[in-house]
Amino acid sequence: MSHRVNAVELPGKAVVDETGLRTLLEDLPVSWWEADGQLRVSDSGGGAFSDAPTARRFFDAMREEFAEARCTPETGHGQVRFEKRVFEVTWSLADAACRDRFRGLAVDVGAPADTTRRYDALADLSPAAAFIRDLDGRYLWTNHAYAHLYGTTPAEVVGKHLEDFDPPADAAQFLALDREIVSHGRPLRHTLTYHRSDGTSGYAVGHRFPVIEGPQTCVAGIYVDITGYMRALDQLREAEENLDALRDHSGLPCALISTGGRIRQASAAAAELLQMRRSDLVGKRAHSVLAPAPELHVLHRRWNDLIARRHRRIETSAVIIDARGRHRRARLHLTATGRTSTRAANVWVVVTHEGFAHEPHPPLTPAQIRILALLAEGRSNGEIATSLRLSRQTVDYHLGRLRHLLGAATRPALVARAYVLGILAPQSWPPRSATATHPLSST
Repeated sequence: MSHRVNAVELPGKAVVDETGLRTLLEDLPVSWWEADGQLRVSDSGGGAFSDAPTARRFFDAMREEFAEARCTPETGHGQVRFEKRVFEVTWSLADAACRDRFRGLAVDVGAPADTTRRYDALADLSPAAAFIRDLDGRYLWTNHAYAHLYGTTPAEVVGKHLEDFDPPADAAQFLALDREIVSHGRPLRHTLTYHRSDGTSGYAVGHRFPVIEGPQTCVAGIYVDITGYMRALDQLREAEENLDALRDHSGLPCALISTGGRIRQASAAAAELLQMRRSDLVGKRAHSVLAPAPELHVLHRRWNDLIARRHRRIETSAVIIDARGRHRRARLHLTATGRTSTRAANVWVVVTHEGFAHEPHPPLTPAQIRILALLAEGRSNGEIATSLRLSRQTVDYHLGRLRHLLGAATRPALVARAYVLGILAPQSWPPRSATATHPLSST
């Protein structure tokens, strides 16, 4: 191969001199060379390249690749890509006694298979950040998404090292992970933290795996930036913590109820009101804590309006049953939250006023509630009878019945019990029934 070789003996005892060998190689897609210990070519030839400048560019590319791979010039074998062609390269010492001169042969094995480069454009423009780097932390390739994480372009990343973009501690951590991946020979899926170009922390999730690049084993990675997602999760957790604190420290009994009527969340005050543990309350059907009452059908209708977004908030009244079986009337404020297509996802229920807990008694009739309201207004029995177009005897009967049902011996006590038990609205004048339901606002 070298100009110092006068003749070469081939199989079959044929002998080819140097001129004949050079002529033969000039007709083959190969390139031979002889170089010093610094990989500087002193002599070359072959038909792999049509002109000397192209051959020199090939030798420069080969020398750079093998130097970066820390290949020794004594002996070896590798693959070099050059101008969309692939060369199988073999080299060895030219003389065992002379270790600063070696010879090599590069055989053109053609263009890479289409499948090896078929997805180059896809990888380059993929929104997932991807890279390839060697085990010294030097970048061999990145796509645009990866370079964008550091506020630069792929051309500015390739050829540089981890330390050029990441803080020393991060670079050491990533490099150690690269070497661990190669030593184990297995891919790894994980979530990592990195520092962005503006100094803030970023988060990415993806795979890191070993790949073969030319004569060396490198590490490739494909990651999706989830910084925005993680920050949204942090904000959501913070909002939930603030809501929990507000819910529990407000002292108001409140609960989040699904559109299907199941309790999803409840405050400590709600659990105390119902005389049960919060863990037992969550998951229960809301109707299981409501006593049968004439106004339940109104509540059901208003609930459907709320879920269908015909109203955004409503105020209503209901009788609540606690774990001991005691009843109390409560004033409820219901607000629709969330949205699934055109329907609400949940409803927040807040108890703004609660009556006195008592043993269950037969529900009062509308006439009895109206009598209590007129009594609270200061009307006499005769005036109540006239207003309701009832006889005096009928009014006296109802008042006696009410004193028995509510446990009140006198007219003032009867009025007081009506307010304490939540039968009359505490903030209305003239007095009216607490069961009146009206929307606070509409969508």
